[in-house]
Amino acid sequence: MKITEAKFAGSSTRVSNGPRRQLPEFAFIGRSNVGKSSLINMLTGRSRLAMTSSTPGKTKVINHFIINDNWYLVDLPGYGYAKLSQKARADLQQIIRGYILESGNLVCLFVLVDSRFDITKSDVEFLAWLGENGVPFALIFTKCDKQSAAATAAQVEKDKAILLEQWEELPPMFTSSSAKKAGREEILAYIESLLSDK
Repeated sequence: MKITEAKFAGSSTRVSNGPRRQLPEFAFIGRSNVGKSSLINMLTGRSRLAMTSSTPGKTKVINHFIINDNWYLVDLPGYGYAKLSQKARADLQQIIRGYILESGNLVCLFVLVDSRFDITKSDVEFLAWLGENGVPFALIFTKCDKQSAAATAAQVEKDKAILLEQWEELPPMFTSSSAKKAGREEILAYIESLLSDK
């Protein structure tokens, strides 16, 4: 897939306040500081489409970007950011879960995981919740440029083993590096394949 156009289409805190135009949606989510904004910018080829920050947990709303006037890329708030107050975490959880359960246009949720570390308890619990609610998702292992290919492969296999303790079948998985644009073609090709099935 070649992305020729990527434009901000609005922010909201609930599905009912999102873009009026109904198009297929592909959403991205992950723990704070997993590299979500950098990945979105890398995929779209727009260096400042999603705002990156050295401060985790900056995204507090649902951001829609219209791609090729054909589908929406959705930037969801991160989860698992400990420095937020209990109320702020609860509010974010309500925004995230409300979107995931209520969006009738969500085709796939891409869950980002840092390739350098074991998949976390909050990641595993979130994936279990997605499974319980029948939400289609895929995993993207980020920041693969921060270590050797062998180290990434070993960590992915370790995370697969952790997930297979709960799952009979694993979701589609991708490895990526925003700095080196690794994984871009594979992820976009997967999105294109799902769009062709619509």
